[in-house]
Amino acid sequence: MVQKTDQIVIPVELGERNRSGFRSKYIVGGLLLLTFVGFLIFQVYHATTTTGAYYLTVGELYERVPQIYGERVRVSGNVVEGSEDWNPQEVTLRFQITDESQHVLPIVFYGPRPDNFTRAASAIIEGELHPDGTFQAQTLLLKCPSRYEEEPEEVFVEAVR
Repeated sequence: MVQKTDQIVIPVELGERNRSGFRSKYIVGGLLLLTFVGFLIFQVYHATTTTGAYYLTVGELYERVPQIYGERVRVSGNVVEGSEDWNPQEVTLRFQITDESQHVLPIVFYGPRPDNFTRAASAIIEGELHPDGTFQAQTLLLKCPSRYEEEPEEVFVEAVR
């Protein structure tokens, strides 16, 4: 009689797994994912806090004068007719806006003069109020009445310095 033994011999080192390398991949991947999500949350928070601006009328701006200096604000008002002073050599536009409270706010904008500025009825200006009483504009949004449409035409311009 012949006896067959069909036993397969498995080396001991193949039966044991090295789990420490397997876990470290997940830990490193999880840390990278958490870092990326944290970075995204920081970017959203930073963008929201630095680009936010108050939206005020000229009268409301003057009510907050002492504490509003140096803060980025957005002011809305009507362009005072005949107040435009354009200096093409310095690329500087000076004009005034007003609202129902009859306060007048002098605006200084360092940038190109919008083509339709003479037709501008109202403006939304974003920038900072200086202690000397002038408002240095970073962006202009002009609303001009259109000849052919009911909706006013809007022009957006940014400062160059």
